[in-house]
Amino acid sequence: MEQRLANSSWLVAERYTIADIALYAYTHTAKDGGFELARYSGIRAWLERVRAQPGHIPQIQEEQGVPVVKWPG
Repeated sequence: MEQRLANSSWLVAERYTIADIALYAYTHTAKDGGFELARYSGIRAWLERVRAQPGHIPQIQEEQGVPVVKWPG
């Protein structure tokens, strides 16, 4: 991923595609799995581009008065 994203804004085409959506689902939680992305500037910039897409919905939407259950780990 880093090799591709070092030279391209998106994973497959020169536009946001289902490939970006699919890989974002796992990549944005890499830290939770013990993978540090600090040294991967292309991936980190790509994550920000995906988050900036119209209609992006964060993984956890907390609502006032509604408890959020977080998995241990």
